[in-house]
Amino acid sequence: MRNYRIYLIEDEFARHFYGRERLFFNLFLEYTNSSGSQKGILQKQIEYITRAIPVAALRNILEKLSMRNKDFLYKDGVYYLEKRAGKSRAALQLGKEFIALQAEGNFEAETSFFECIRKYDSGFLAIDLENNRYGWLKPVKERKFV
Repeated sequence: MRNYRIYLIEDEFARHFYGRERLFFNLFLEYTNSSGSQKGILQKQIEYITRAIPVAALRNILEKLSMRNKDFLYKDGVYYLEKRAGKSRAALQLGKEFIALQAEGNFEAETSFFECIRKYDSGFLAIDLENNRYGWLKPVKERKFV
């Protein structure tokens, strides 16, 4: 099973740390493994670099997905998506600080959720601490000046 936390990173930090996403990953990993006053300090750092999740706007986007997809279900605050007769499943829950996404099987269901979320903003960063995976849902394109 893959467990993602999807954070909305402030534009300034997303641009500055593009290509160095590992630093974000390390911050969230350290926060998860810390306790006491260190956890409080790391929490403040995370609050500083992240934006609140636009729950209402994302809910509207997900509702549009549900209208087009018969494999989509919303129940008790959780969005479920099952693809290819259960070969790919994902469950998504919107929160104020982050979006939680659990997935299993192939990547089709979680990719559908990622595609949906990235349409709203390019600053979403997905982090799977258990499997050491992380990345932008919509990578920022570097400008090349001639």
